[in-house]
Amino acid sequence: MSNNVRKIKLAHDCLTCRTLIEREEPQPRRRAMARTHINVAALYAALDVARTARRLSWRQLAAEVGVSPSTMTRLANGNRPDVDAFAALVRWLRAPAESFMIDSEGTERAAAEPELLVQLAPLLRARSDLNEDDVKYLEEVIGAAMRRFATERDSRTR
Repeated sequence: MSNNVRKIKLAHDCLTCRTLIEREEPQPRRRAMARTHINVAALYAALDVARTARRLSWRQLAAEVGVSPSTMTRLANGNRPDVDAFAALVRWLRAPAESFMIDSEGTERAAAEPELLVQLAPLLRARSDLNEDDVKYLEEVIGAAMRRFATERDSRTR
């Protein structure tokens, strides 16, 4: 018998035989509880840092993102945004949605972390105050530093 079927016993009500008849009846499917949810505090903190860096008020940020100001108030109060607002917010932050996910045990969902330079390159290129040569130079400096750190880390583990 599958999990979503239960057996019930029916009394067959005829005069000639008084028998019990078993019949299978499907049970309604239970909805699985989401094991992952939004880390509202991390999302709000990221928005606050980006908002402050761009010198925007919360109302201006809401308008720029395309959500209502009440969405920002809900976030400030620790309430989750709706799906459309969440998508707009992470798109505005230029951050992967996964970086604001947390599992039911309260631990952040971190798959294999991408290389630092892979994460930083789009941020550097998006900056209007850096030209192409500046971005290339910063990528080279950061890359050299990351290689040095990896070499030092490897030498300590030997």
